[in-house]
Amino acid sequence: MNKTDLIRKFFIPRQRALEKLDKHSIELQNHVIQYLIKRGADTEWGKKYNFDKINNYEDFSRQVPVTNYEDLKGYIDRMRHGEKNILWPGQVKWYAKSSGTTNDKSKFIPVSKDGLQSIHYLGGKDCICYHLSLHKKSRIFDGKNLILGGSHQPNYNVANSLVGDLSAILLENLSPMINAVRTPSKKTALLADFEKKRDRIAHESIKHNVVTLSGVPSWMMSVLKRVLEVSGKNDIHEVWPELEVFWHGGVAFTPYREQYKQLIPSDIMNYMETYNASEGFFGIQNDPNDPSLMLMTDYGMFYEFIPVSEVDSENPTVVPLEGVEVGKNYAMVISNVCGLWRYLIGDTVRFTSKEPYKFVITGRTKHFINAFGEELIVDNAEKGLAKACAETNALVKDYTAAPIFMDQNAHCRHQWLIEFEQEPSSLEEFINILDTELQHINSDYEAKRYKDITLQKLEVIVARKGLFDEWLKEKGKLGGQHKIPRLSNNRDYIDEMISMNK
Repeated sequence: MNKTDLIRKFFIPRQRALEKLDKHSIELQNHVIQYLIKRGADTEWGKKYNFDKINNYEDFSRQVPVTNYEDLKGYIDRMRHGEKNILWPGQVKWYAKSSGTTNDKSKFIPVSKDGLQSIHYLGGKDCICYHLSLHKKSRIFDGKNLILGGSHQPNYNVANSLVGDLSAILLENLSPMINAVRTPSKKTALLADFEKKRDRIAHESIKHNVVTLSGVPSWMMSVLKRVLEVSGKNDIHEVWPELEVFWHGGVAFTPYREQYKQLIPSDIMNYMETYNASEGFFGIQNDPNDPSLMLMTDYGMFYEFIPVSEVDSENPTVVPLEGVEVGKNYAMVISNVCGLWRYLIGDTVRFTSKEPYKFVITGRTKHFINAFGEELIVDNAEKGLAKACAETNALVKDYTAAPIFMDQNAHCRHQWLIEFEQEPSSLEEFINILDTELQHINSDYEAKRYKDITLQKLEVIVARKGLFDEWLKEKGKLGGQHKIPRLSNNRDYIDEMISMNK
């Protein structure tokens, strides 16, 4: 009997518990909010908002304000200096340096011991549970898991306290059992220099039988290409013939799907999307035929939602999970065991079903284009690009887009800067298909494009190879969980990149 068959039985209890998510998510969420209120009552935040007088969700929503990072930054900074019982009981020693944007200002998200165990590591365990349920012949414990992580550094002068990428925090605290089936070495995995790390990962990993991958698609792609260079093989299947799953997250997988199929031409290869951010582990794709993610409702996380149209309102509508509507775009609000209270994380989602609660990520509250009332979100962009790529045999490596407000001819349009892994058979056809598809899936964009009156056809500038990586490197953001801002309502990002596109 192989190792995976021996270990598989230890996941059966959790697999049975996951079945409750189908029908009992509201009940599970009620347990979570009661637990959070009880644990938070003796913290400074809990005393300020009278947690001891909260008996139900209605009390909680009435007494505790919706927050953002600016609201909590002062509290978090005190926690980083070693103060206890501020937002969560005890001392929190780990802080995930948020890379949701490439702004110079960083966010430091507290990651408590409770959060590590009942959110992040439980999410990793559940990925395995779902995969084992779907694949009875899986051999994921008979080889190594290539985990691509970031780096960390000391937090002020507080003993044993560190800040860094969430992935680095998770790697640093992994159990010895998991470390035994992981590659590369911890020393390599935590290197800050991504180019040096990529090279070392390639040299170390080709010595092992890698059966699973975990990481951000864009950075993992860079690592895998280096693996091919070092090994001299034609594809990854030749390097690791038993590779069977890539757990990916951080950025949308759509632009990379075809590239991965070319890199890993294997019948046993599977792809499972996860929604794991600095603030928490929220969702897992548990059906390979459904791109929607299962909302994980029994973690140390309570969910609320604000209709995207009301995010900037003075008194927005906020609903718990039972109040969401299928097909509506929401900004996600969380309270969790790391001390985030009614925290607006900045991501937007749309539910595809309520039994079970499944959703798709649609973008960021700040990453969209609405310069002319078109309300273009990342989900629209990904679908439009997928259509254009499929019909022109193109592959997109990276992209960003922003509005041109008015040129000398009083014309307004969207400008896209795209780095192609494989250029389209016809750039003009690619542009036409993308523009037409955006109109098809977004009625606001279609209305603004009507007869070119408000908005003219979009423009595409082809970026030279390596431009986006160079831009990130210049900002010290190469590797880890750092991302290219896909859509922006201003031209700050795209103008910087265009100036470098020479």
